[in-house]
Amino acid sequence: MQLKIMPKKKHLSAGRVPLVLFLCQMIGALDVPLDPKLLDDLVQPPTITQQSPKDYIIDPRENIVIQCEAKGKPPPSFSWTRNGTHFDIDKDPLVTMKPGSGTLVINIITEGKAETYEGVYQCTARNERGAAISNNIVVRPSRSPLWTKERLEPITLRNGQSLVLPCRPPIGLPPAIIFWMDNSFQRLPQSERVSQGLNGDLYFSNVLPEDTREDYICYARFNHTQTIQQKQPISLKVISAKPSKERPPTFLTPEGNESLKEELRGNVLSLECIAEGLPTPIIYWIKEDGTLPVNRTFYRNFKKTLQITQVTEADSGNYQCIAKNPLGAVHHTIAVTVKAAPYWIAAPQNLVLSPGENGTLICRANGNPKPRIAWLTNGVPIEIAPDDPSRKIDGDTIIFSNVQERLSAVYQCNASNEYGYLLANAFVNVLAEPPRILTSANILYQVIANRPAFLDCAFFGSPLPAIEWFKGTKGSALHEDIYVLHDNGTLEIPVAQKDSTGTYTCVARNKLGMAKNEVHLEIKDPTRIIKQPEHAVVQRGSRVSFDCKLKHDPTLVPTVMWLKDHGELPNEERFSIDKDHLVVTDVSDDDGGTYTCTANTTLDSVSASAVLRVVAPTPTPAPIYDVPNPPFDLELTNQLDDSVQLTWTPGDDNNSPITKFIIEYEDAMHEAGVWHHQAEVSGTQTTAQLKLSPYVNYSFRVMAENNIGRSLPSEASEQYLTKAAEPDQNPTAVEGLGTEPDNLVITWKPLNGFESNGPGLQYKVSWRQKDGDDEWTSVVVANVSKYIVSGTPTFVPYLIKVQSLNDVGFAPEPAVVMGHSGEDLPMVAPGNVRVNVVNSTLAEVHWDPVPLKSIRGHLQGYRIYYWKVQSSSKRNRRHIEKKILTFQGSKTHGMLPGLQPYSHYFLNVRVVNGKGEGPASSDRGFHTPEGVPSAPSSLKIVNPTLDSLTLEWDPPSHPNGILTEYTLKYQPTMASRQVDIATQGWFIGLMCAVALLILILLIVCFVRRNKGGKYPVKEKEDAHADPEIQPMKEDDGTFGEYSDAEDHKPLKKGSRTPSDRTVEKENSDDSLVDYGEGVNGQFNEDGSFIGQYSGKKEKEPAEGNESSEAPSPVNAMNSFV
Repeated sequence: MQLKIMPKKKHLSAGRVPLVLFLCQMIGALDVPLDPKLLDDLVQPPTITQQSPKDYIIDPRENIVIQCEAKGKPPPSFSWTRNGTHFDIDKDPLVTMKPGSGTLVINIITEGKAETYEGVYQCTARNERGAAISNNIVVRPSRSPLWTKERLEPITLRNGQSLVLPCRPPIGLPPAIIFWMDNSFQRLPQSERVSQGLNGDLYFSNVLPEDTREDYICYARFNHTQTIQQKQPISLKVISAKPSKERPPTFLTPEGNESLKEELRGNVLSLECIAEGLPTPIIYWIKEDGTLPVNRTFYRNFKKTLQITQVTEADSGNYQCIAKNPLGAVHHTIAVTVKAAPYWIAAPQNLVLSPGENGTLICRANGNPKPRIAWLTNGVPIEIAPDDPSRKIDGDTIIFSNVQERLSAVYQCNASNEYGYLLANAFVNVLAEPPRILTSANILYQVIANRPAFLDCAFFGSPLPAIEWFKGTKGSALHEDIYVLHDNGTLEIPVAQKDSTGTYTCVARNKLGMAKNEVHLEIKDPTRIIKQPEHAVVQRGSRVSFDCKLKHDPTLVPTVMWLKDHGELPNEERFSIDKDHLVVTDVSDDDGGTYTCTANTTLDSVSASAVLRVVAPTPTPAPIYDVPNPPFDLELTNQLDDSVQLTWTPGDDNNSPITKFIIEYEDAMHEAGVWHHQAEVSGTQTTAQLKLSPYVNYSFRVMAENNIGRSLPSEASEQYLTKAAEPDQNPTAVEGLGTEPDNLVITWKPLNGFESNGPGLQYKVSWRQKDGDDEWTSVVVANVSKYIVSGTPTFVPYLIKVQSLNDVGFAPEPAVVMGHSGEDLPMVAPGNVRVNVVNSTLAEVHWDPVPLKSIRGHLQGYRIYYWKVQSSSKRNRRHIEKKILTFQGSKTHGMLPGLQPYSHYFLNVRVVNGKGEGPASSDRGFHTPEGVPSAPSSLKIVNPTLDSLTLEWDPPSHPNGILTEYTLKYQPTMASRQVDIATQGWFIGLMCAVALLILILLIVCFVRRNKGGKYPVKEKEDAHADPEIQPMKEDDGTFGEYSDAEDHKPLKKGSRTPSDRTVEKENSDDSLVDYGEGVNGQFNEDGSFIGQYSGKKEKEPAEGNESSEAPSPVNAMNSFV
């Protein structure tokens, strides 16, 4: 048995390919695996694996090596063409071919010239299954020619003029790299003013005296031959006279206002603008009708060169360079066109078929202009190749049908345009091979729990084998609900658990046979640091200890290493390490830093760090009381379908003993991120047996509590997915109510995800008529909360039940509830409607109930519509207002209150159900007797005199019958009317007389005083007293005023009596009480009289107040008929 340890992460290629060859890892072209067990008896057409570049520039000082490597079974033979004709290497003693290879070696070091072997070469690799060809390899020797001799005259310029020093290097192969230096081989400094162009010339926007020198030298370096050629030095002298006049920019290159530039897709687009001017111009770049591409745009040579890398067709357009200085600006537009040599959209891929199968080769390329597609077979244009009836060409696709083994071949696709070509080989290999497992048998995989596991099953076969995995000896095929089956045969277990341990069998089948292989998987517990080192602050000279307690799988042996600041510990006796601790004694300042404990096994690695800070000795601090630290090291054991044991390690209690632990759970499958209460245990326990529900992906966390409070939650435990089971409960709140006369709407409260107990939650909805003999009708619906049964009779009782089910099974038998199909409007009106008038405002109505079947719904009650019959004149003025009274349930009588006396009413009765009202009964009329009339609507006082007054009033608004008489009550009280005396005529006259009298008295007093005499004012006042102002109150000497005899309220400020003496109900405090006798004439709130009219004739005396208007009482008639 081999041991294979799974790394922490493993990335597999799971791409889909049209081949039957699937390996654990696929690199390069897809073909028959180079497995020794296969190569002995498996044939394969040739495949080119290595070749020289299309444009092959060689060093003429070395031997020429033209590469051509290929593989196949049987091994291929090689041949070459040169310039389109066969190249017979046996006739040229300088040319040899490497053994087992097609690579040519041409020996030109000892003799011969490289130019002799210039040309276009092509290699062909051939075996019995077909022939593959290489690209056309153009072989050219590199060239580094010398500069032609020329005489260069010295250049003399005035300060500020522009200058271009030409380089014009010789044309070499490949082109030379240009740079400018002086005689000392020092590069000449360049700037915004002086720079080298793309053509190698040196440009001066304006010259300065410091540019004077005699050794401007242009160098050309030819990298292929490692040679440098030098141009003759150029002498420049700048006369430092008065500088040239400042001028706006003009372009040195390119010339004119517009130019064209063409570039190939994928290359670097280089655009250049160099300007002269004084002061030195600055260059800016823009793209007309667009923006420069981000991350692909670069500026070179002091922004004089714009470069765009990986250019595409979208980069075509007009680019504008702008040169500016303070005197002006100049523009140049470069029209860029991006062409494209052919590039692959879909290159043809090797195709392995079994006899009788179908397949396709697809060759798709793009370019600008559009490339032309040409097919070859075994290196020969397909138009002149032998005919193959199983092959059909459709442009860029070859379609194969019902292939036979003798028709294996190598096909070439050539896509070309004026800028280049692409050539791809793809073989069609017709094989008939039974499945073979290439992975070694009985490999043992070891994986850490909760990490992914990958079990390999590399295979081969033609036709393509189907791969299945099994666990155990009698297990069923593993499916992709929990596992991932990769196309290359690998089985992935995304989260390996303890129960994933076991033997797994990979089975490969096709129509020619079957192969299988067993591998073994062991799941190991992860290595954990259950007591980590903690940050420490210690005093100098003391001792410190760092914990590193491990928990690991018993079959794995961890190696523990301590580091300080990511390096080794100091080699001193003060540092000692035992099983779980690092101890440092006699701590010094240098010991401060980060200490890391690292534990490694063959499968995993963990580490934890703590910081040590060294301080000077300080007094011992008082103990700190706080909530506990969170528990840690949560572990799940004894994992059963319905329970699990949770174990944890308590955190520090922070000087207050832990009283209890609170356990919470999270269901990552149904309610991720939501934590629910699970259990509470004593503070002395560190384990708990927890009951679980089916099909829940549990995670647990623990909190500790002491007298101070509750700790933060611990880190979540590992996840534990319980197995699915049938639901253990049915939905609640099941109801059946119809919304239409012919349907039944069944509703329920669905189960939540936690209650589903498994995947595929559904509901079985069943119903039948309660009073019929029909069988139950059932339907299974998705996880919804409503089902509508159509075509039911109107308002029929139904028995209903809703049962939960999932992919595992059904819940227990549900309870049966009763519902009703939809209601319709009642069909019959109540009969025998009778009215009994109780009094003038109340009537009692009786009716016979309607038959229950005619109600066609739930009886809500009976509704009485009643209305008063108006006179013909009033009926024309407004619509008759109908009033409604509803009597709940099955009552057959009801009272109609609030009727208007002496009125004629009509009514009808209707039955009501949940749908609405039924038809109305026949209208029934009745009369109400007379009632007490309301008060007169108004009362006016007209023509008052000293001994009489006249009363006028309007009839009552509600006579409530035929009026027979009016009764007047009065009493001669002076305080019952609240009248503003300041507005009375007599009072105004009196006040005027008093004022005049006082004025006369003042004048007389003034005259007499001036004469020295005396004037008896009191006597004079008595003599001139006006009898109209008598009598006065004896107690306070004030004038008698009208006031309320009971409330004694003061007069309202600004109140006025109307000029026509009219007393209104709503805006006057006057009432008939002022003119009645006793208290029997009081008004109700609506202005109507309370009690009976009194007919007493004797006048009751006023309570100490006399009328200020007349000294004698008013006599009036008792009654008016």
